[in-house]
Amino acid sequence: MKTVAYRDGWSFLDEFRGKDFQGKWPTVPELFRLTARRFPDKVCFRAFDPDVSYTYKETLDIMERIARALKSAGFVKGDKIAVSGKNSPEWAIAYFAIMFAGCVTVPLDCTLHDNEIEHFIEFGDVKALFIDADRIDSIDNDGHLGIKKYSLEKCDGYDFLLDLDGPETAIELLGNDDVAAILFTSGTTGIPKGVMLTNDNLVSDCFETQANLDFTGTTIYAILPLHHAYTMEAVVYISISIGNTVVFGRKLAMSRIFKEIREGEVTIFMAVPMLYNKMISSLMAGVKKKGMLVYLGVRGLMLFSGFWQSLTGKNIGKKLFHSLLEKVSFENIRVCISGGGPLPVSTFRMYNQLGVNFVQGYGLTEASPITHVNPVEAFRPASVGKRFPDVEVKIVNPDSDGNGIIYIKGPMVMKGYYKNPEATSEVLTDDGWLNTGDVGYQDKDGYLYLTGRAKSVIVTEGGKNVFPEEIEDQFQLLNELEQVCVIGYMADKALRKEGIRIILVPSKEYMDSVGNDKAVAERHLNEIVDGVNRGLQNYKRITKVDVYYSPLPMTSTKKVKRNEVAKLFENM
Repeated sequence: MKTVAYRDGWSFLDEFRGKDFQGKWPTVPELFRLTARRFPDKVCFRAFDPDVSYTYKETLDIMERIARALKSAGFVKGDKIAVSGKNSPEWAIAYFAIMFAGCVTVPLDCTLHDNEIEHFIEFGDVKALFIDADRIDSIDNDGHLGIKKYSLEKCDGYDFLLDLDGPETAIELLGNDDVAAILFTSGTTGIPKGVMLTNDNLVSDCFETQANLDFTGTTIYAILPLHHAYTMEAVVYISISIGNTVVFGRKLAMSRIFKEIREGEVTIFMAVPMLYNKMISSLMAGVKKKGMLVYLGVRGLMLFSGFWQSLTGKNIGKKLFHSLLEKVSFENIRVCISGGGPLPVSTFRMYNQLGVNFVQGYGLTEASPITHVNPVEAFRPASVGKRFPDVEVKIVNPDSDGNGIIYIKGPMVMKGYYKNPEATSEVLTDDGWLNTGDVGYQDKDGYLYLTGRAKSVIVTEGGKNVFPEEIEDQFQLLNELEQVCVIGYMADKALRKEGIRIILVPSKEYMDSVGNDKAVAERHLNEIVDGVNRGLQNYKRITKVDVYYSPLPMTSTKKVKRNEVAKLFENM
């Protein structure tokens, strides 16, 4: 099987090391200044509706003005300043300007309720907040948190981000090993987990990612929430490290996404598995509407395309399916990247057969967040990627199939959880190994394979481990379904026997097609489960089916909150 050598996408730093920065990596502000010097007139950030763009030189000038304003307002090195809002160039400018002021950036999910945002602000010792105009009055409206608020949009009564400026002054910046950003991963009540990432964590990760994937000369689309480490690192950090353009999308509406991809001349698209599954399902459903002969013809050509690629290494899908790819504005996409969870191999193969180079990545917020990417020229469909040059992986307590807890070590691993040493010690060893909580195995070439999450594993009566994700994969491409979630349930309380339960949320389109007849829908969905069960090993078979007609709780990156679903169905 083909493998690939690591690229060194950061050798250009040698020219500046010792003069413009010290150590192996520049800090985030040092990196941005280098890029602005190398590509001053290249577009850095762009968005539509309204159509705005900023070159690297313009962006640097704005961020330095904001940094001076923060300094003159009394903020000092190490102060925490939060940013929350919809995806926009202004959001990203605020994020980096905070670091230019020597302060720590705290990105917050704008979909949280006011009291949840306030909870993070209080716990995180945040002293100021950049936020959208429509939320600015409601956060800390009684002033009990005592924070200074700045608006990411023009509005009355508050300083607008782009209008900020201050006198020339010396600003003490954070060092390489200082915490540059705190990302909250969970804990809207109780003690939150604030992942502390240093300058070296963030910068090393953006360059090491490029050892497995060439991002030069690309335009990347940012549609997933910017507060999430995956989007910020894989889209924004990588772009600013090599002078690429970031196009910001505001809404997860398919028609708008397709329009912005085309208008922004996007060449790299990054999303989560759920979005890719929906896109390919929608595309193939459209083909099927043209008749079974057309559909079978397209599927036959796709199989040939995949076979030809495996035989010759050449991807002919772009030529064969150009008109089909145009329907989703993918005709000029160089690479699609999937992260935030395992992608079904069937989805991966279909995109590749259509001519789209499609790779998976792996990581977690505590690792800045990327540690593995599947190289385009040596991808392995079942793998979530090949480890980076400076990443070490060990599999702890493997079972009879070789699956164990994945531990990771490398320059991108976090410093710890903010004000939470107990939680830190649970996942981070004294010698720097991070317990990812994921289960899987690694092959001899450094490719990682995921089986599931350790805490979601279902242990059957025979002592076999079943990972929900591998069962959910069987249902991901069905147009009948909007959501699917597999959990364990107590099949026999006396014997403590655990069974496998699936919750299916039918799509609106499917319910419309059966006249919203729940009896018909449930009969059909149970038949689908029966079909899947026939292809599963006995111990993995689903023993309880629930059809649910309301949306299941999800994260901002569109992953079902399995723990919350389990609680919801606990007594059902």
